[in-house]
Amino acid sequence: MFDFMLNDEEKKLRQEAVDFIKKEVPNELLKSMDRDEIEYPYDYVRKLGAANLLGLRFPKEWGGRGLGWSAEVAVLEEFGTLGTSLACLYSLPSIIGDAIALFGTDAQKEKYLKPTLAGKMICAEALTEPRGGSDFFGATTKAEKKGDYYILNGQKRFIVGAKGADYFLVYVRTAFDAPAHESISVFIVERDFGVEVQEVYGLMGSRGSGTGRIIFKDVKVPAENLVGPLNGGGMIFNKMMIPERLTSAAGAVGTGRACVEVAARYSTQRKAFGRAIMKFQAVNFMLADSLAALDAARGLVYAAARKVDSGQDARRLVSEAKKVGTENSWLAINNSMQIMGGIGYTNVYPIERLLRDSRLAMIWTGTNQIMNALIQHEYYKELAKSGPAGRDVEEDAVNSHLTDEKVFE
Repeated sequence: MFDFMLNDEEKKLRQEAVDFIKKEVPNELLKSMDRDEIEYPYDYVRKLGAANLLGLRFPKEWGGRGLGWSAEVAVLEEFGTLGTSLACLYSLPSIIGDAIALFGTDAQKEKYLKPTLAGKMICAEALTEPRGGSDFFGATTKAEKKGDYYILNGQKRFIVGAKGADYFLVYVRTAFDAPAHESISVFIVERDFGVEVQEVYGLMGSRGSGTGRIIFKDVKVPAENLVGPLNGGGMIFNKMMIPERLTSAAGAVGTGRACVEVAARYSTQRKAFGRAIMKFQAVNFMLADSLAALDAARGLVYAAARKVDSGQDARRLVSEAKKVGTENSWLAINNSMQIMGGIGYTNVYPIERLLRDSRLAMIWTGTNQIMNALIQHEYYKELAKSGPAGRDVEEDAVNSHLTDEKVFE
């Protein structure tokens, strides 16, 4: 239905993703991951790299295809049909690659970005800490300069890919007397530098991606592995929230769509009171609600993608896409289970797994309550610039600590 928003190259690329999923992602892989029989699906990532499907937005010289966000969200929706684990592992090279591509040195791109997009290195992002998640600037993991190295101490948790990553993009405190938003730096930290994976979590859903806690105990990181300027982590973080949240939104739409398709097909076969249940308004109205919700979410995702590609500030649209995409997906999946009835609550069909997966999407990459905070904040900024009526609220909007982006980002 949204094909009109894609050009021929983007449609062809989306079909490549569909073909890859059909050929290279067997149902048994999904089931084994959900049973926690797989710590990390290395072959999946390697095959993605070999198919040149990772990091589509990056220049060809580093292994990408030089495309835009419109292409990437179209492909991400397809990987979202597999659930959050494989969709997230698909998007991590794009998320982490953004920091290296935008702020890294050519040497860092050659050493880390290029092999990552080729599927030869596994990456992960280390941001969340036990003391807080969305409170990014409250990070306590620290790095102190000693000669040509930085010594890292602290811990991060809920790291997707902790068990499988060859390197981590780590946010740490490097200035101890400066304002919070000027105190964080970003480093590429290889596992072999001495990173400990202390715990792999048992998760309600999104299993098989090696999500765990990592520990830094006097880990020596070469100074050359600093990404961007010293104490410039806030600037990098703000840029990184675009790919984190836009990939979450696009993947969630795919997850919801997959469930609706299963339920709709089931409704044409399942009979009650002498006719297919698709004939009952109680069923087909739930289907209609789900389709409208997913189309609305998809529209926001594509609008945000286009705005990011245009180079304009897309913080509000991306936050709206993440909020609406994940919440509307949750609605569609719940409706799909209701249409299926009792069989939808079993593992005969994938809906119960995808429902467990999708619950996480409203929490990670910034909770949807944080999205609300950002949306209203951006709106008040726009209102303050919009004319006479806007100027009436300018002082309150700009000065209120409740709308200060540094509180939330």
